Amino acid sequence: MERTFLMIKPDGVQRGLVGDILKRFEAKGFKLVGLKLISVSEDLAKKHYDVHKERSFFAGLVEFIISSPVVAMVWEGEGVVASARKIIGATNPLNAEPGTIRGDYGVSVGRNLIHGSDAIETAQREIALWFDEKELTTWDSHSNSWLYE
Repeated sequence: MERTFLMIKPDGVQRGLVGDILKRFEAKGFKLVGLKLISVSEDLAKKHYDVHKERSFFAGLVEFIISSPVVAMVWEGEGVVASARKIIGATNPLNAEPGTIRGDYGVSVGRNLIHGSDAIETAQREIALWFDEKELTTWDSHSNSWLYE
């Protein structure tokens, strides 16, 4: 079963949207296997955004992500990486479709509420960065037979 990493960013936590965001992934049928509220260290923030370290906005990303707690999550399901990206919506909320998290709740690209892994390989790297294997739970969902053939 495929896994993805999602993070509700400081603006999503501060705006009280954690429950609404979790609900969307549960309603889709994905299984939550890891969840924690965390104050992000500068070191972890820099590692997470390492692909952007040469860009002008890197320092701002790091500063923002350490400014308030985030909710780090691992979700599991068939096609969860691509599906989560659709649920999240376009990076810029002004371009995000209504019905997506960013389309419904987002206001600006710098405060776009949530991060989602963009590929299976990225998800694997991000999950390993944010979670120890012992923090992830394996469990059987009774709804699996209603979701998958």
